[in-house]
Amino acid sequence: MTDAKVDVVLPCLNERGALPWVLSRLPRGYRAIVVDNGSTDGSAALAASLGAVVVTEVRRGFGAAAHAGLLASTAEFVAFCDCDGSLDPAQLPALLAPVMDGSADLVLGSRQPQRGSWPLHARIANGVLAWRLRRLTGERVTDLGPMRAARREALLSLALEDRRSGYPLEMFLKASLRHWRIRELPVPYAPRTGKSKVTGTVRGTLTAVKDMSAQLKAAANASASGPVRTAARDEEPI
Repeated sequence: MTDAKVDVVLPCLNERGALPWVLSRLPRGYRAIVVDNGSTDGSAALAASLGAVVVTEVRRGFGAAAHAGLLASTAEFVAFCDCDGSLDPAQLPALLAPVMDGSADLVLGSRQPQRGSWPLHARIANGVLAWRLRRLTGERVTDLGPMRAARREALLSLALEDRRSGYPLEMFLKASLRHWRIRELPVPYAPRTGKSKVTGTVRGTLTAVKDMSAQLKAAANASASGPVRTAARDEEPI
């Protein structure tokens, strides 16, 4: 598909079980960019056979995969979505609508958990993060989930540097510091297919908290001193 109006970036690490459903849920005119981040289960070949554009990113890390997808995109609008079946790509038009009509610059999907979809330790960590973000930025945010949408050129202008778990947070913080209009819309959050590499484990959650704490500290310093600069992080599995 060369005339896609929206490119959907799907970071992927061993998501063969979820890929058919995820790709089948993409609305017409939305192009899937599956960024393979070291899968060993044939995810890349399956995604290609199902019509997705497949990009290979050898550096491990959610941010590395997400940014590789952004750089590979060509559509005016870009959305990000997990590739594990926990989020439904059919919800993306609702997120894109405020960006397309010019009433918002960045729209975040606020996850509404279904039974068994969100471990308690991850929900607590997310709640604490949202509280800190409200205090730091004044934005009315309740969740920093992976589903989001914005214009491609605007996202590239943020010069995002994090290549680990802090990538979504860096995007939000830089957007807020630049006075983007940020909106949040509810999206259903279902149990994922397969084992989570981050929130499914305490270790993964702690690593994410560490990465995000570095971003929060950098953003606090930036808001006090003027220049927008966040901490670059590398080499962390999705």
